[in-house]
Amino acid sequence: MIKVFRTDVAYAREVSNIVDGLLRDYPCMRINFDLEDEDRIMRIEGAAFKVEDIIALLKKHGHRCVELPFDLEL
Repeated sequence: MIKVFRTDVAYAREVSNIVDGLLRDYPCMRINFDLEDEDRIMRIEGAAFKVEDIIALLKKHGHRCVELPFDLEL
């Protein structure tokens, strides 16, 4: 499954903390950010994960994210 999110993450050091937190719960997940995009896109690929968990973790780190309407089952 692939999910794409719009975020308010602005700096690489913040990305590192978020990715570390996500990988603790979902170690096989692939995560990347595009901070140069105006929507500061976060793309997540993994076998199974809960969107609510992703949103909650970003909120815990002081950030907001919104799932964008994109879904691709692998």
